[in-house]
Amino acid sequence: MSRAPLDVDPQALIAFLDAAPTPWHAVRQVANRLAHAGFLELDLRQQWTLESGEGYFVTRQDGSLIAWRQPQDVDAWTIFGAHTDSPNLRVRPQPVIKRHGYFQIGVEVYGGALLAPWFDRDLSLAGRVALTNQGGVLSELVDFERPIGIIPSLAIHLDRDANSHRTINAQDHLPVLIARADADAELDFKALLASELDRSVDEIAAFELCFYPTDFGQIIGLHEEFIASARLDNLLSCWVTTEALVRTAPTPDGTMLVLNDHEEVGSQSAIGADSPFLESVLRRVTPADAFERVRASSLFVSVDNGHAVHPNFAAKHDEGHRPLLNEGPVVKINANHRYATTALSQGIVEQAAQRADVPLQYFSSRADVGCGSTLGPITASRLGIETVDLGMATLAMHSARELCGVKDPELMLRLLHALATREMYS
Repeated sequence: MSRAPLDVDPQALIAFLDAAPTPWHAVRQVANRLAHAGFLELDLRQQWTLESGEGYFVTRQDGSLIAWRQPQDVDAWTIFGAHTDSPNLRVRPQPVIKRHGYFQIGVEVYGGALLAPWFDRDLSLAGRVALTNQGGVLSELVDFERPIGIIPSLAIHLDRDANSHRTINAQDHLPVLIARADADAELDFKALLASELDRSVDEIAAFELCFYPTDFGQIIGLHEEFIASARLDNLLSCWVTTEALVRTAPTPDGTMLVLNDHEEVGSQSAIGADSPFLESVLRRVTPADAFERVRASSLFVSVDNGHAVHPNFAAKHDEGHRPLLNEGPVVKINANHRYATTALSQGIVEQAAQRADVPLQYFSSRADVGCGSTLGPITASRLGIETVDLGMATLAMHSARELCGVKDPELMLRLLHALATREMYS
């Protein structure tokens, strides 16, 4: 039996998650999906000739991507946004540590990671490497695709308070154990990368590398209700928003996708949501004399993960705002605009959900607990575009392994499709 256009195969999502251990690998996977769907890659440094009805995409610094279908008449844009980065352990520039008979790799914590789940996991290494050649510097992705390290826990016999008030010092406790080290042994990290890439050591200029757990994504639960995987925040949204663009036929309003790196560290970078990247592309694909009118009529849909209520910690949620897995997209609202949802944008989403027969949930954090933030407020403040913050309910957010509902990606996809074909508000 053929699948309906908006059906979601959870195994396709899991395959994407497994193939994207870093933001740069995620962008490559999305680019491959877009190219397969007929989207053409453009060079930001070149002049563009755009044809209505065609799909296009551009990338920046390997970690951010914008894609769109070019409308015949640009009246407004419906822009889906997500971020490609996840909390992780990043390798230091001079990473090799030799002590007490072992080689370790020094790391920095990227983003607001839950640190305890990183202990006692089989870890591999992936990222991008800057290579020098006669023409300058180019980047190449690397993935060891096998366990090469681990951060062993200290035995409870040596830390009797481990289960009551153990603290983790990121500097002292997180270096990753990768090998025994004899007294006269040396480890050249660039040589290790060169061997993995089949390059010479002289070509290795610099690197940005992440350790990642090698556990594959799985459908779990007594009734196969859940997806457990690393990097659900926010590759889950990257996959769903990409599918929404690919599967949505060109509309009079135009549909766009923006996937930004560096959200987990504040978005202030050359390719983050707080950069000119999105605005510059919007100006290039929108007639100059129509830009302000189009901007005033457009909608930005920020899609990030939402805090599902934890059955063991339900008191951490406001009583009236406790999203559940598999119960539909979460509308995120905050009085202090840590989420960018307004009454108007919430109304647009509710109308779309009604048309698509998609249930909605709502999250507003406890008054005594900060909610964090996401792409929505940053993009809204930069562009002045009406914005809504949505999410898919998630447990163990920012852990090395997170949990979402198996039904929620399809429900979100149906909502995004309805938003892409919405009637414009006045």
